Amino acid sequence: MADKETKDRHYGPGFWLKLDNAGKVFPGQNTDTWSNVFRGAITLKEKVDPVALEEALVRVLPRFPCFDVNIKRGFFWYYFEKAKYPTPPVMPDIGNPCHRIKHKENKGFLFRVYYHERRIAVEFYHALTDGYGGSLFLSTLTAEYLRIKGADIPSGGAVLSLDEKADDFELEDSFERFASSKVKAKRRDRYVYHKKGKRLPAHMVNVTTGYMPVDKLLELARANNASITEYLAAILMYIHYNIQREEQRKQKEVSVQIPVNLRRTFPSKTLRNFSLCYSVRIDPNMGEYTFEEILKHISLYLRFINNEKTLNSMMTANMALERNPLMRGLPLFIKWLAIAISFGITAEKTTTAMITNLGPVKVPEEMLPYIESYVMMPSPGKLNGARVGAASIGNTFAATFANIYTDSRIEREFFTFLVKKGIPVKIESNRESIPQNYEID
Repeated sequence: MADKETKDRHYGPGFWLKLDNAGKVFPGQNTDTWSNVFRGAITLKEKVDPVALEEALVRVLPRFPCFDVNIKRGFFWYYFEKAKYPTPPVMPDIGNPCHRIKHKENKGFLFRVYYHERRIAVEFYHALTDGYGGSLFLSTLTAEYLRIKGADIPSGGAVLSLDEKADDFELEDSFERFASSKVKAKRRDRYVYHKKGKRLPAHMVNVTTGYMPVDKLLELARANNASITEYLAAILMYIHYNIQREEQRKQKEVSVQIPVNLRRTFPSKTLRNFSLCYSVRIDPNMGEYTFEEILKHISLYLRFINNEKTLNSMMTANMALERNPLMRGLPLFIKWLAIAISFGITAEKTTTAMITNLGPVKVPEEMLPYIESYVMMPSPGKLNGARVGAASIGNTFAATFANIYTDSRIEREFFTFLVKKGIPVKIESNRESIPQNYEID
């Protein structure tokens, strides 16, 4: 059954939505130094026409009523209401992507649309959606842009039909729907190792993307009895493990955080948030680790935990505070303060590195000849220099680092590791690929 707040709801003036369970925490974490914004970008084979892109956005946004919103502050929770303006502006791209979202800027919209040369990019505030929902919006926007430019692109896969009205299930809070376990998963919150260095100026981020063939990367992972995500996560963990050993300091645990799309386990169609994060750890005090040992550890752990019952217990734990009658009755400013304090204390201290792999973005075959690549970029961290977003389209896989430090050792060693394993990698940096104009808060 669809979420009762969206059932039989019209999407015009008066339309509103509560934030989903995952989205509720992000307004309380939205600070001068951190904001959970992620980016999806499609590079085409011809230069982008901004006028046609604006027209495509006008046509596409009504198909996504859960994105056609502004965020408002209620007495108990933040909520979304129908946006006051038709669309956000379409803007030239910037040199510091995923900078902080401000609720009153960008005509109040919680996503930003950019273009540069052959690239169409959309940045999403994570309270609005996750990588999956963002990929459907970007793919549908790009398909409509190509239609305006004369291409014959059908709907299908990540390209939604503009002739169909949004489904109520696309707007539901799937956490609320599926979290039903009688067991609440316990969290491990021990602090872990972080590679430190000289930080970039505020609001700046070094972005490095490595492009490689999907088939060769998949062949390498399978030869090691692993998935692509497991293999790349193992590289990240192995690099940090070795760097910490070089520092000759008290050894802390090394962890890699890996978000998982819950739609692969639960029958959800939501375009809003529906993902959880795994955290895989090793303790160097237990002895020396080879890369192969780390890879086996990650693979076994993810396959052990990735099941409906365990995921449901994790969801139920996340829903516990929201379902608590005392918590529900507290005014928003107290909830906001509690979230802000908790985030200020823990932030990324329990995570050494992060990799989120969107997986293959499946668009109609007729669309592939127009596309060169799909890039997924996570928000820059507060401590993590190794926050990696990955995605593929066609036979092109892209892994993107968002690094707040001047040192690029992690990226270099990551891609060098793959090259030594026979994977050809093409490197692109934001210092070279887009103009050096910036948005400063």
